[in-house]
Amino acid sequence: MEGSRLLVKLENIQKSFNQNKVLKGVSLEISESEVISIIGGNGAGKSTLMKILTGVYKEDEGSIEIRGNKISNYSPAIANKLGIYLVPQEPLLFPNMTVEQNLTIGFDKTKAEVRESAKSLIEQLGWNLDLNRLALSLSIAEQQQVEIIKGLLRDAKVLILDEPTSSLTFAETESLFKLIEQLKASGVGIFYITHRLDEVFQISTHAVILRDGKVTLKGQINNFTKDMLIKGLLPLDSEKGESNVFRKEYIDRSHEEPILKVEKLCGDGFKDISFNVYRGEVVGLAGLVGAGRTEIAEAIYGINQVQSGKVYLNGKDITDLAANETIESGLAYIPEDRFLNGIFSISSVSSNVTAQVIKKRRFFLDKKFEKEITDEYVSKLSIKISSHDDEIKSLSGGNQQKVVIARILSTNPQLIIMDEPTRGIDAAARSDIYSIIMQLKEQGYSILLISSDLEEIERISDRIYAIYRGTCRVCLGIDEINATNVMNAAFGTYKGSERHA
Repeated sequence: MEGSRLLVKLENIQKSFNQNKVLKGVSLEISESEVISIIGGNGAGKSTLMKILTGVYKEDEGSIEIRGNKISNYSPAIANKLGIYLVPQEPLLFPNMTVEQNLTIGFDKTKAEVRESAKSLIEQLGWNLDLNRLALSLSIAEQQQVEIIKGLLRDAKVLILDEPTSSLTFAETESLFKLIEQLKASGVGIFYITHRLDEVFQISTHAVILRDGKVTLKGQINNFTKDMLIKGLLPLDSEKGESNVFRKEYIDRSHEEPILKVEKLCGDGFKDISFNVYRGEVVGLAGLVGAGRTEIAEAIYGINQVQSGKVYLNGKDITDLAANETIESGLAYIPEDRFLNGIFSISSVSSNVTAQVIKKRRFFLDKKFEKEITDEYVSKLSIKISSHDDEIKSLSGGNQQKVVIARILSTNPQLIIMDEPTRGIDAAARSDIYSIIMQLKEQGYSILLISSDLEEIERISDRIYAIYRGTCRVCLGIDEINATNVMNAAFGTYKGSERHA
């Protein structure tokens, strides 16, 4: 905005974690009364950049200026003092404290002053928040509301909102947008991280695209269209039309019965999901973070309760079966968070590989059987270990993931759900995992692949269903799978026919 005071200037910000270069020379400015939407895929560097701006991370190279002053020895405390505040996407509340107690932490004002300000804000927003409720009793949406109010109470000069509407209703979102307009009018600068392009055009003055640690597009919002923003998100080689080296020729499966049939499935975070998976194919679930893909997978597997709809495996209704019954029916699940849910971190490689089959044997452990199974999969999957007794946490991320796959294969499943199978592993290990997936496919296994990696899901999927805000309206066939179509479908802007296959 012409004549507005410059609030923040980030110049040539670079940041690496080990050998992974996350930010590669990012320069960005925000002035009073600007709302800058920052858009980018997973791993683009959005969160890292904002954590540098709030003092959580220290940049490797580059400089930070706040209101004309170059900052050194930066920290979160200094950022708060200078009026920079981040409202996180994941609520960080103390569960056994009330809403009011969570709101008053860290303020110089009296509790009574904070309470009155909070009540006034809640009333202005029209949100139904009881200050006396314990945080542990709040829904995710209500927790997000508390985090937003914490940020608004701080009289921030630069407010960072990270996916603030991901859990809000339409009415709650509209109330927040009205308040953003008021903050903008009062001179507050707002960085708004979002995947929702409709919101970008509704509230932003400027837009910035981050891709692979670099700014690929930035400028005033009225200079852009949705198509232009999506093009800025696409990989540089997406226009080359390179063939997918893993994909086979089209196979007509109209005469086959699907191995997995999902009919009008509804649950927490998704509704009316219908799709099929056939024997020996890789079906991708594409979408943005928060679209509902993991929630769908967990409902299919029986971790989360289904509200309505049906799941059939080989014609058998497996809706809401207990986990052990689901496994016995032939369905397996590799979760997104390998370390939290996929491995027994202090146990041996051998114990992890055989954890789901050894219990089917006799009461005492059959060491011979355990060794045979472990040897088989260490060889098949090229798992790098020095001994069966190695603690699994001592292995690299890629080898840990191979152990998880080995444990799943030992149960002889018919369909495997893989949720972000290459998350947190290096390029060489990724290639190994891709090869394993294609080998499994050739052996007749069926795979439901959830991935936020555009190249990954494009490269190895035979068909792709796009999940957008908890719904599934687009199925991309083998001849329609390319980076542009997948990206448009994930953002809800796909212009092809909506169909289910």
